[in-house]
Amino acid sequence: MGVLNVTPDSFSDGGQHDGFDAALAHARLLVAQGANIIDVGGESTRPGAERVPLAEEQRRVLPVIEALSAEGVSVSIDTLHA
Repeated sequence: MGVLNVTPDSFSDGGQHDGFDAALAHARLLVAQGANIIDVGGESTRPGAERVPLAEEQRRVLPVIEALSAEGVSVSIDTLHA
C-alpha cells in the first residue's frame, strides 16, 4: 500500500502532493514501485493540525480518487468523516 497525503500541511511529506498533478504523479510512482492500493488522505493528523471540514476534504481527495479509479488503481481513503 502506498500513502498519498493531499494536504498542504502533511507532516510526513511536507505538503508536496497537495496539488492534483503532483498527487497523481506521486500515486503513479507508488504504483510503479509496487503499491497495489493507494491510501488517499485529505486531512493532516500532525500534532496541532486543525480539523478540515468535510467539504474541503472532499474537494482535496475526490478528483484524485476518481482519476486513480479511472486508471484501474485500487484506492482506500484515510478519513475521520466515515
